Amino acid sequence: TQSTAQSIEDLTQNALQELSQIDNPDELEQWRVRILGRRGELTGILRGLAQLDLEERRQVGALGNQAKAALEEGLEKRGRDISEARLAQVADLERIDVTLPGRPVATGRLHPTTQVLREITDAFVAMGFSIVEGPEVEWDHYNFEMLNIPQGHPARDMWNTLWVDYVNEEGQRPMLLRTHTSPMQARVMESVQPPVRVIVPGKCYRYEATDATHEWHFYQVEGLAVDEGITFADLKGTLYEFARRLFGTERKVRFRCDYFPFVEPGVDMSIDCFSCEGGSGWIEIMGAGMVHPRVLAGVGYDPEKYTGFAFGLGPERIAMLKYGIDDIRHFYSNDLRFLRQF
Repeated sequence: TQSTAQSIEDLTQNALQELSQIDNPDELEQWRVRILGRRGELTGILRGLAQLDLEERRQVGALGNQAKAALEEGLEKRGRDISEARLAQVADLERIDVTLPGRPVATGRLHPTTQVLREITDAFVAMGFSIVEGPEVEWDHYNFEMLNIPQGHPARDMWNTLWVDYVNEEGQRPMLLRTHTSPMQARVMESVQPPVRVIVPGKCYRYEATDATHEWHFYQVEGLAVDEGITFADLKGTLYEFARRLFGTERKVRFRCDYFPFVEPGVDMSIDCFSCEGGSGWIEIMGAGMVHPRVLAGVGYDPEKYTGFAFGLGPERIAMLKYGIDDIRHFYSNDLRFLRQF
């Protein structure tokens, strides 16, 4: 009995000592098979219990169970230590230094029209306007009729229209490439009740010859505000603040009467221009006015209760003024010598 107990104690001490030196899973598995396996050293010692009497078998059996539990616990702990060490080693090798600045990647740059378009929208969003977009292929109903420009109205000549090759049952061609972003005035007011504060950036198309100041396709930003008690003073204050944000705090503005069918009264807004011929002067940047009562009534608003103002401007024209560009055709010529300046 004493010899068997001593063998178990010696085996346990030696095995645990050996276990502490193992540092990889393969050796750990070999240790488990050799010590605790079905034909392992501890199993071989415990098989000799059958030759002992009952009381000795109980004593040595209890000692054997304690040794087995100690060895299994040591095996489990050593396995965890090896796994954690390997994970730490992998983490150290594959660690990403998030403090390292990113390497510059040649991803191009924003088009000057896009840059100015974002400046314009940011200016109006800061004043409480929301951004909405609309279809570039539009119905005559929204592009003209809902804006107080019915069939046969001479004001239609102001927009050289590109009609889509579609004929309805009445033999009319009611579909077109929108000539301005103003159709979204009617679309927005049909879908919501006042107060309304929106700007509409988007592309427009007109059938006209191109030159230094005209393109057949261009961007426009439409603006609309409708509520109770809006006056022309609100229009002037909003657009004056816009001019200051884009062109500087010392910028002066001028309003002059102009005609647009969907506003009454209508105005054009100019800013002072020190680069103009003669050293000073004014240059127009947008058209605007108070929303025509017929436009309000057409979408179901009560023109006796609600008033509003609208405006429209071209980002390319703004960019030409900001950067001294003398030909609008540069924007769409894809000449990198031009585009890389912005």
